[in-house]
Amino acid sequence: MKLSSLILPALLLLPVVEIYTFVVVGGWIGAGPTVALVVLAALVGLGRLQRGGLETLMRARAAMAAGIPPERELLEGALAMLGGLLLLIPGFVTDLLGIALLVPAIRVRLAARAVRAAGVRAGARVIDGEYRRVDEAGAPGLDSERRDRSKP
Repeated sequence: MKLSSLILPALLLLPVVEIYTFVVVGGWIGAGPTVALVVLAALVGLGRLQRGGLETLMRARAAMAAGIPPERELLEGALAMLGGLLLLIPGFVTDLLGIALLVPAIRVRLAARAVRAAGVRAGARVIDGEYRRVDEAGAPGLDSERRDRSKP
């Protein structure tokens, strides 16, 4: 079964599951602490979203300066920001998913797996070739008319 065919039912079922967990957790610890936990999670998520973009940019720039493609850093940053967004959404199930994405070990593994999967899907082919630099004046195949137009 394709992942895309599971997304819509999951999105429709999520509010029902979140409401159920609110009722259960509220029954265990009371309404006040339940609301306080939801607000605390939203504040943590908001803080993560505020810091996430700048941290991702700094890590991506450091990777590029080191000559390393920054795809893993960008993906890890996107996953961390998704974790912050999930914490911002009221509900305990989304909070658990958001917290999981904020754990560096989980985020690094997910990013590495996604980069590998993208490389496999793209074929990860390397184009090998040779080139030779030729001056325009001595370039073979350039007719005199084209050469004359390029000069002021």
